[in-house]
Amino acid sequence: MSLIAATRSEYTKQFTTAGWWVLGIVLVVYVAFTAGVLALVFGGVASGQLAGSRGPAPSTDGIPALVYSSATAVGYVFPLLVGTLMVTTEFRHKTLTPTFLASPRRGTVLVGKFVVGIVVGLLYGILGSIAALGAGAGVLSFFGIDTALGAPDTWELVGRMLLAFALWALVGIGVGTVVRNQVAAIVIVLAVTLFVEPIVRTAGGLVEGFAGVVKWFPSAASDALVGQTIFGIMGSAGGETLEWWAGGLVLLGYAVVLVVVGLLTTWRRDID
Repeated sequence: MSLIAATRSEYTKQFTTAGWWVLGIVLVVYVAFTAGVLALVFGGVASGQLAGSRGPAPSTDGIPALVYSSATAVGYVFPLLVGTLMVTTEFRHKTLTPTFLASPRRGTVLVGKFVVGIVVGLLYGILGSIAALGAGAGVLSFFGIDTALGAPDTWELVGRMLLAFALWALVGIGVGTVVRNQVAAIVIVLAVTLFVEPIVRTAGGLVEGFAGVVKWFPSAASDALVGQTIFGIMGSAGGETLEWWAGGLVLLGYAVVLVVVGLLTTWRRDID
């Protein structure tokens, strides 16, 4: 089986099931809600219209970017999950057996997954960006704050978010390659993204010298790639962060390392 055939096969597997669009709907709702709430809080305080806000109104500079970047700040778990499921679902349902029989070159099958994973990641990035910009700009405009939708910096931000979504899908494929058991892989992904990394990154902002370690974490690298996000600011507490291009390379590095480990271990084993 050639790479084109492997990619076509993977594309069919991914887009003929309901999983990708169900997660896509949840992504849109979750990101839109988060962006709307952030815009409500920041916009309300900056405009002085939020009940209970006192003192001089803070500057509105940077508020749109913080609101819009919530697409990756909270939405990155979705391409990560999809990438993981692209591999673990095949182990669980034994669909890899006929695939490997048709294509003994298992590396070609994995490259096909990478190609489709990038497509799915970009698609999720588009959905997440539309949700964040739509909800965020709508609420900010209500408070009379410039939404910066026409600013080049905003669309540069969107481009970086699309890249981050694509890279997270590749990281997910790497996770699924290393951890064959689907339940275990999902538990690990959710535990790390929702509990371990947020707690450790928060501690990194409080413990002197630890920020230099935390900045290499996957979510911190993603925040650096996109630019400062609300969770990136909370996690670093003004500490060290990577350059945007370095954040992208670190995130890509996680995907490559995981895939190489998977190729050398679980990917070469017989299907149970």
